[in-house]
Amino acid sequence: MNIKKIVFVVLLFLTINNFGAKAQTIEGNLNYFGFMDNREYARSKRFSQTIFGNRISPEIGLKLDSFNRFRVGFNALYEFGSQKNTFFDKIEPVIYYEHKKNNWNFFIGSFPRLNLVDDYPRGLLRDTLQYYRPNIEGMLVKYQTKKFKETVWLDWTSRQTAKDKETFLFGFSGKYQPGIFFLSHYAFMFHNAGAGVPIPGDFLQDNGGLQAEIGLDLSNKTKLDSLTISGGAMFSIERTRAISSKFNTPVGFISNFYASYKKFSIQNTFYVGQGHHVIYGDSFYTSRNYDRIDFGYTPIKYKNLEGKFVFSYHIVDGALDNQQAFFLRYNISGKKDLKKKQ
Repeated sequence: MNIKKIVFVVLLFLTINNFGAKAQTIEGNLNYFGFMDNREYARSKRFSQTIFGNRISPEIGLKLDSFNRFRVGFNALYEFGSQKNTFFDKIEPVIYYEHKKNNWNFFIGSFPRLNLVDDYPRGLLRDTLQYYRPNIEGMLVKYQTKKFKETVWLDWTSRQTAKDKETFLFGFSGKYQPGIFFLSHYAFMFHNAGAGVPIPGDFLQDNGGLQAEIGLDLSNKTKLDSLTISGGAMFSIERTRAISSKFNTPVGFISNFYASYKKFSIQNTFYVGQGHHVIYGDSFYTSRNYDRIDFGYTPIKYKNLEGKFVFSYHIVDGALDNQQAFFLRYNISGKKDLKKKQ
């Protein structure tokens, strides 16, 4: 972490502290995420790797009233064994405004995707985003009631310059559950435009996907803590303009099963259909037939601390790949009312 970044964070803190004297509440949050993800994918000829490191994300801000707040901070990554000789490998700013009133929630800025856009199926948005792109940079609107929720978001991933492309993701997801039955959907589009100075052989690209499912939530009908079963369609679209005016639109069937009891869980995802090329999606879905089984064990669960092992098996292209992961999350928050007593 260089001196410029340290000065920047200190100045932000002092600025908020100064304004906080005139506000009702100053609040803060600290999130820690440690991860070890060992991927043995050689049998299916996919990329094997071990992702091992941690992230820390402190925030501080003002709660202006019951509906509005500002937050500033940063999200820093350090991968174990890094050879960059820096305190952190990568630091990303966290600066956002949030408005929350009744059933509506609105964000603008650079804000954590955790608990907002972190439940997408891996076939659309791969799970490595939690390691390498933990923030959304753009806007998000969420509407939620007891039976229905819908989230619409825009994530600006690259601003156009003479050399840099203009790229962004736009998506929406939701769920309707009046009882034990539910309907859910997840969709997004990745827009990849050219740089300010055209690059020979580079063309504007549209790429995205959608999953829609109908299912049963039997969690309250059994002795298990959670039990859900669902099935539906996975659909993706891809077009490279100037090469073709037509969209490539593969489609297939996907099903999900999840059950948990105390510290143990099991999840199965099965796909059959045409292979997909979703740029931000998991590479296993390029195959026509794929099954994933996850066995979870959570030995650490205390207040704001949770540690979980996940053992995964991937059955694809006649091969059996495996994966072992451990995740540790710790989150603490606090606030102080600065309004003077009368």
